[in-house]
Amino acid sequence: MTSQRDRIANLESRVEELDATIRGLTEELVDANQRIRELEAEQESNEVEEAKSEESKDETDDTDEETSGLGDDIIVA
Repeated sequence: MTSQRDRIANLESRVEELDATIRGLTEELVDANQRIRELEAEQESNEVEEAKSEESKDETDDTDEETSGLGDDIIVA
């Protein structure tokens, strides 16, 4: 009977260890998923800012081209 009790105790101990491991890994997975979501949101925010910056730059370039074209119509004799 003692060997069976020892075996049961060992199995219960192993189950507790595995349960603790699963809880720890689950917590790490949740944290990793949260961090991934934060990084994706940050990346999307950066892409929007870059697009706005590029759009602003394009508008500035268009304005520069329009103002520099004013002198093209003058004929010097």
